Amino acid sequence: MTLPVFLAVMLAALLHASWNAMIKLGASKVAGMVILALVQGVMGLAVALTRPFPAMEVWPWVAGSAICHATYNTFLAIAYEHGDLSRVYPIARGAAPMAVLLASALFLSDAIAPMAVAGVLVLGLGILGMARGALGSGESRRLIPYALGAAAGTAGYTLVDGLGARVSGDPVAYVGWLFVAQALLFPPVAFAMRGRGLLRVSPRVWGQGALAAVASYGAYAIAVWAMTLAPIALVSALRETSILFAVLIGWAAFGDRMDRIKAVSALLIVSGVALTRL
Repeated sequence: MTLPVFLAVMLAALLHASWNAMIKLGASKVAGMVILALVQGVMGLAVALTRPFPAMEVWPWVAGSAICHATYNTFLAIAYEHGDLSRVYPIARGAAPMAVLLASALFLSDAIAPMAVAGVLVLGLGILGMARGALGSGESRRLIPYALGAAAGTAGYTLVDGLGARVSGDPVAYVGWLFVAQALLFPPVAFAMRGRGLLRVSPRVWGQGALAAVASYGAYAIAVWAMTLAPIALVSALRETSILFAVLIGWAAFGDRMDRIKAVSALLIVSGVALTRL
């Protein structure tokens, strides 16, 4: 991985943590995610129409990714209704790199250096340490299965999009059509769960959802672009440094507790990132 790609992925991590904080801040997490999906769909269509139309072999990847993203959005929104940003986010994001690394080793041709593998594993230890507090902090344990469901969606769309963008040959168009597909799929699921009045929310919630959509779009476009130039598992792992940003945002903006386990886990995450650069 070159330095420009590394720095771009780190920026994507910051943007990702930021949009999650915006959704957590909203009065209705599910409504915020629906607004995010709708705004992303409009943005995606505007971008996609400026690019050549994808070939037929690209559309199954777009459809598969939309399903994975809808799964992620659904479970993540519900998880945030049951737990803090600094608890839900590490679990939701933390299990995914391990699954992606295993799938890449078994099914893909990406060459990953031993030091990079070590970095991913150390990063995983830090993420697990971050998530450990969910069982002993007095928070609702219901956040755990929902957060793990979000992690499954993350692992799925990471693999699908890394391969789909390569098949497409045009990651900009691919991401655009992906978000159009997601805007068509996720809102009906949310309406089925919460009813047609879901979007009867304040202008502030609409604003938070729209701003989150811009940050999310930028974060994911960068990540998919990076996955066309570097191993998918490595890009996925580096993106999880967003956990550091999320923990800091949770501590500074939401008053989440910063204990010793979180501090040690944060150091492990930084060490894991350093190992991937050796």
